[in-house]
Amino acid sequence: MTHASRTAHSGRQSVSTDLVENRPFSELKIGDSATVTRTITLDDLKLFAAATGDANPSMIDPQFADNSIYREVVANGMWSGAMLVNLLGCQLPGLGTILVDQNLRFLRPIMVGDTATFKVTVERKYERTQHVLFDAEVILESGLRAITGTLEVLAPKEKIIRPRVSIPEVILSNRDERLQSFINQAKGLPPVVTAVVHPCDAESLRGAVLAAQNGLIEPILVGPSTRLLKCAAEAGLDISPYRIVDTAYSQESARIAVEIVNNGEAEALMKGSLHTDELMSAVVSRANGLRTARRLSHVFRMEVETYAKPLLITDAAINIEPDLEAKADIVQNAIDLAHVLGIAEPRVAILSAVETVNPKIKSTLDAAALCKMADRRQITGGVLDGPLAFDNAISADAARSKGIKSPVSGIADILVVPDLESGNMLAKQLEYLASAVPAGIVLGARVPIILTSRADNAESRMASCVIAVMVAEANRKKQRAAQTPAD
Repeated sequence: MTHASRTAHSGRQSVSTDLVENRPFSELKIGDSATVTRTITLDDLKLFAAATGDANPSMIDPQFADNSIYREVVANGMWSGAMLVNLLGCQLPGLGTILVDQNLRFLRPIMVGDTATFKVTVERKYERTQHVLFDAEVILESGLRAITGTLEVLAPKEKIIRPRVSIPEVILSNRDERLQSFINQAKGLPPVVTAVVHPCDAESLRGAVLAAQNGLIEPILVGPSTRLLKCAAEAGLDISPYRIVDTAYSQESARIAVEIVNNGEAEALMKGSLHTDELMSAVVSRANGLRTARRLSHVFRMEVETYAKPLLITDAAINIEPDLEAKADIVQNAIDLAHVLGIAEPRVAILSAVETVNPKIKSTLDAAALCKMADRRQITGGVLDGPLAFDNAISADAARSKGIKSPVSGIADILVVPDLESGNMLAKQLEYLASAVPAGIVLGARVPIILTSRADNAESRMASCVIAVMVAEANRKKQRAAQTPAD
């Protein structure tokens, strides 16, 4: 957060902080001044860039700025100018002020982290025109001046006192940064050979190509070769470096992709443009599928602007109405994934509509049973609590207001939903209403399965590949450990 303090020196008694009062021309005296002191943050400059369209990377990108002349992010000169003009319009003279001229000299840069005092002082009044000339300066905490100059305004003629207007809250979206930061977690890990199943539309094919270009996967494209080549040409994608396995239709694509995994030619599957049930039918085939003793389940990894850490949501794509036994596997799969993602002891919220056990609401009974199973070490590796309503899981304040003492409330890492419908709606709401960055993976099979919605863009598919890379690396480590003779 930025820190600011404001003072106005006029010798007058201040009005209520709920009101704003201007200083018309007749009340202004030579030497009257107003100041604001502010510590500059990167968010200040990003907000200015968003408002003006000025995307100069030296003023918003620390990595780029590190190679610039100042080697640090520098505040845009006009941002500093706007801070001075803000004093004129909001404090002295205040409401009704019109800026008519400015002449500023920029002496030295203002960096992110600098604390600067912005000051305007009445220097001259022009009775005939009602203009006022202000001396302007910006002084750094060191005492050095960063900006000097003058600002000329048409001062208000009439006294105005009115209620203060609230400034709109702004949340700066760093969706792209969060996505890149997550992708960086897979840096240094070997790419995963991945059978990409029927990627016959632009987004699913682009997602596979982007993931390959970022060193996440080595794709084997399984689908009708003619359609794949046509789709690639229309999307401007070069798929010549990748192996193509020609198939006739989507069900065959799924079957052959599973065969490729069974033959040891790939260590992950990635859903393309076919329906989920077409892919999963081949995966769960008892004859030659990829089943294990563990129930298959899907986990969404979502990053939301207004929550302090990523959320894992399960199961929102595979198990329609899971019973208690299935939910135990769903919870364990999610905990195991959390460990892979670097969360040593994930906090697991078992969601329902209410936070008390109600025999008429099955999800509350399941939640209570799952927590007891964790107590008895039938589920391990995490801290469980439930039933919890969504607000109590996400907000410690909401839990306190209801008298709930929970080791999970407000710090949940995993949200376990009652059924597929509620989970799918929750995940889509976070994605489309809260700008969440989604990634999806199916666990419980012999290999990770990258499973996204057909509506997901290429970036979401690439984020899902990051999870697959990390899961595949964890599987390799387990295999190496199992093959290493005990001392």
